[in-house]
Amino acid sequence: MNEMTTIAKSTPKDWESDQEVRWCPGCGDYAILKAVQRTMPEIGARPENTVFVSGIGCSSRFPYYMETYGFHTIHGRAPAIATGVKLANPALDVWIITGDGDALSIGGNHTMHLIRRNLDCQVLLFNNEIYGLTKGQYSPTSRVGTQSPSTPFGSVDRPANPCAFALGSGARFVARGIDVHKNLPTVLKAAHAHKGTGFVEIFQNCIVYNDDVFAPFTAKPNAAANQLWVEHGKPLLFENGTKGLAMDTDRLVLKVVDVTDGDWQGAGVIVHDQTNRGLAHMLVEMPGGAFPVALGVIFDDPAPTFESAVVAQNAKASEGKAPDLQKLLSKGQTWMVEKEPKPA
Repeated sequence: MNEMTTIAKSTPKDWESDQEVRWCPGCGDYAILKAVQRTMPEIGARPENTVFVSGIGCSSRFPYYMETYGFHTIHGRAPAIATGVKLANPALDVWIITGDGDALSIGGNHTMHLIRRNLDCQVLLFNNEIYGLTKGQYSPTSRVGTQSPSTPFGSVDRPANPCAFALGSGARFVARGIDVHKNLPTVLKAAHAHKGTGFVEIFQNCIVYNDDVFAPFTAKPNAAANQLWVEHGKPLLFENGTKGLAMDTDRLVLKVVDVTDGDWQGAGVIVHDQTNRGLAHMLVEMPGGAFPVALGVIFDDPAPTFESAVVAQNAKASEGKAPDLQKLLSKGQTWMVEKEPKPA
């Protein structure tokens, strides 16, 4: 009699490699690594079916520390490698680890095409608004005025907005988290559950070259007034429910309103709809000041994935045909491309 082998659920320890974790003491990457390692058992993932792919940067050491398959690739090219991995074996669970410089500068083109194709993978973009690995130069997300070795008088560039970039590229899932926040695993689970490219921007503190750049909304005393954790079907409230977001119907933009005695309906506070792309754009582009930073799952509207279309196309093209490598090699160096008849 054959007996079924039960595969035990993994533990966070099963996802830890034997490599010494080498980031600067206090780096936010440590917290993200632990959040991912805690999340993997909870989503039912298996190390032997998982691949982490990274480019170049501090964050890109990530694959060394995960007890999975991994590629530490070249600058900006992680999306291209990840696409090849997924097409070669669509059953693999593919995670891309990147940074603001790696994904939005030299890798901006690759990131855009990965997102518009909607490859089934998770993209974790560690945004620290600086080039940490190369000693603190300004990056595509650095704010105007950022002083660095490459901008000693302050940057005059307008920074890129990672989530707005993703939405503009056709992303079907966009979320935000904070490196040390307890909600980060929840965001990671949602990205994994989404069928398609799950784009997650993680605000990550670079303790050496850009320390506390996010403190105005991440520091504990500032969190309630400046963080808005959105949830599908729930009102867009922050500052312990005393403020919310309403629609300025004259200008078709968001505005901050006061909420008295919990009456958010009376204040005109809108309810979050994670399938509304227009609302998602407005949430990720809030200008700061009186506005909070939108966090959590901002947009989630699944669509058919790239690799599923490729697999289906290849299956259809090979129907009724037997593979014959020798015949292919022997047919010569010229061939005729026949025009497909137009459908009636």
